[in-house]
Amino acid sequence: MRVPLSWLRDFAPIDVPVDELITILGELGTPVESVKEVGGGLDGVVVARVLTVDRIEGADKIRAITVDDGLGEPTPVVCGAWNFDVGATVPFARVGAVLPGDFAIGRRKMKGVESRGMICSARELELGDDHEGIMVLPDGIAEPGTPFADAMGITRDVVLELEVNANRPDAMSIVGVARDLAARLGVPFQIPTPKVAPPTGTTTAPIDNAAPDVCGRFVGQVLTGIEVGASPSWIANRLVLAGMRPISNVVDASNYVMLELGIPNHTYDLARLPGGGLRVRHARDGETLTTLDEVERRLTADDVVITDAEDTPVGIAGVMGGASSEIGEHTTDVLLEAAWWKPIAIARTSKRLNLRTEASSRFEKGTDWSMIDLAVARFAELLGVTPAGPVVDVGGELPPREAIRVRPARVNALLGTALTTDEVVGYLGRIGFESTPDGDALAVSLPPWRLDTATEIDIVEEVARHHGYRAIERTVPRSPNAGGLTRLQEDRRTVRHLLAGTGLLESWTTTFVSASQVERCELAVEQCVRVTNPLVADENLLRPSLLPGLLGSIAYNESHRQLGAPLFEIGKTFRGPLDGQQLPDEREMVAVAIAGADAAASVTAWHALVEGLFVMDARLEAATAPGLHATRTARAVVGGETVGFVGEVAPSVLAAFDITERVAWFELDLGRLLTLPHGADQYEPISRYPSSDVDLAFEVDESVPAGDILAALRSASPLVVDVRLFDVYRGDQVAPGRRSLAYTVRFQALDRTLTDEDVAAARASLITAVESSHAATLRGA
Repeated sequence: MRVPLSWLRDFAPIDVPVDELITILGELGTPVESVKEVGGGLDGVVVARVLTVDRIEGADKIRAITVDDGLGEPTPVVCGAWNFDVGATVPFARVGAVLPGDFAIGRRKMKGVESRGMICSARELELGDDHEGIMVLPDGIAEPGTPFADAMGITRDVVLELEVNANRPDAMSIVGVARDLAARLGVPFQIPTPKVAPPTGTTTAPIDNAAPDVCGRFVGQVLTGIEVGASPSWIANRLVLAGMRPISNVVDASNYVMLELGIPNHTYDLARLPGGGLRVRHARDGETLTTLDEVERRLTADDVVITDAEDTPVGIAGVMGGASSEIGEHTTDVLLEAAWWKPIAIARTSKRLNLRTEASSRFEKGTDWSMIDLAVARFAELLGVTPAGPVVDVGGELPPREAIRVRPARVNALLGTALTTDEVVGYLGRIGFESTPDGDALAVSLPPWRLDTATEIDIVEEVARHHGYRAIERTVPRSPNAGGLTRLQEDRRTVRHLLAGTGLLESWTTTFVSASQVERCELAVEQCVRVTNPLVADENLLRPSLLPGLLGSIAYNESHRQLGAPLFEIGKTFRGPLDGQQLPDEREMVAVAIAGADAAASVTAWHALVEGLFVMDARLEAATAPGLHATRTARAVVGGETVGFVGEVAPSVLAAFDITERVAWFELDLGRLLTLPHGADQYEPISRYPSSDVDLAFEVDESVPAGDILAALRSASPLVVDVRLFDVYRGDQVAPGRRSLAYTVRFQALDRTLTDEDVAAARASLITAVESSHAATLRGA
């Protein structure tokens, strides 16, 4: 909601710096989304009238216009907007004007047509966000050549755009925001009484409420002798600043009252209203109504309509009026209607029709039924007419507003404050919550403009808002029964830190997948869990693996020329129930997918994970797995139990996803892994003596896992502190059916610097261990 600061000051002397005001509004629960200073940069902008509109040969997006800008001769201008025609009154920036944002207006030619100035939109003048078309002014607002700022009554002002949440219905009006600010700043707040003469007669319109369960008040008043025309400039200007387009004095007065007091209302041309009256009732299934936006709406029995006296619908209650009785230029007699509607009923209709209006957004949150009389009087005051008769007010069911019992001790316990009862009463009283003693508690009455308030905790929130969250000392709650992380949660965080520390980026992919995605991963669709109500029709399976989602992410990155995506994910997977179970087999998995890398990268990530977790007895064994490379895959084994697979994604799977890079992969059952022995009670000592590295390459049979060779090297000498596989070779220099595995082995002692003889002896023991246990041959010997 847009709130001009000058409008707020009509109700309270708000005089604080804008920066401080922004902070206060944020603490009060209505954060400021944007701030705009208006009224500057309008020198050289005048009121103009469009004289001619012609097409330009060879141009289909711009037109040649001439305007009367008060200089006597028609002024030519080229314009790309199409929302106006001959006779329209518009803001016109003459040559030499400098618009907000230092945009200078000069002469130019477009498609050979001279343009001497610019017809302006609201955004170009920084008076609104409308940039779809130029700003069309009410006819007769001023003579051509009148300075635009004078015609619109524009002075320098500040417009605050506020975020209004569902629990702040009062903030949907200027009065509500002003009341809240005045209470926080400790300044007077007052709503002036409208100055309206008593009715000139007894003319009334028949009003009937046949839906009292939805309509709590239905009010109408007749006003006659109206001349439809332009609004006074100050009204038009305020509407523009608040984001609404001035239309005519009658419509503008209605909108002004809604913005100012938060009471939506509707005006009917009495001459176009059969029977001269109104009725509220529930709609009939299939009933239709053409609304003001010229769309025919089909209604159901859940909707509520306003009808004329002959029972023909003329409006959708609380949402939008009908086109049949709207105000026109020949209107002289008006029936003003204002009502209170049950919020849920309006919300239901608005959502079903996909029709959200300024009125419905207020009725959905809950309006103030006690303010309706003031709104009716304010409308007459703004329009400058005397009512033709008294107000007709037909009641219905209003929500009960029983006082809430609030314990000051409970307020302090929840907020961590030491407020006195008088302080609590003071904070609440300034915003309309009156309190009376009730034993050791307070009976707090609820104002009708706060329908969101229903429980003690709601009242506590009001005290907190106005005491100020910054004034509450920060403390950390302590409890012997809660707080802190479980061992599993700590381990899960450690896993994330370890993988992120290797340069991987955490990813999130959806739990829902399609049969096509599963098949492309060469996984079994029949093992998947099917969803009966999927969010997307073809994504009706729960993922059996994290592979479909991460490969989809890599494919998306590659399609946007982002190669080498290094991803990991922790998430749940689902398969059909295991034997003897009824529910699906649900497991938390951790997966790594590194685009542009081979199996060696996944092995490195595996080692980083198990070593960082201090996993006991972890090894890799050659194996095959669905979707993974037939000869570059290993089974991850911990304590003799398989916890997943490490390797590389199969080329056929990558081709199915249009991925051209190799992808290193591992997927582990994280839940199972973290239940197996891991962690260390103490750190291992670190040697302060230098280390020595040697490289060893062995020729072995293809069937011998590289992990078995690595394990043999690690256990062959107490001086071995690290072993890394750095090369795999197949080719002419090794025998058929065999391959070369090259390792870097690091030797180090805790108590001395190793000699050449120490390293040589350790190297020999490693060679002997591998050659004797795996029919291996040392290469380069």
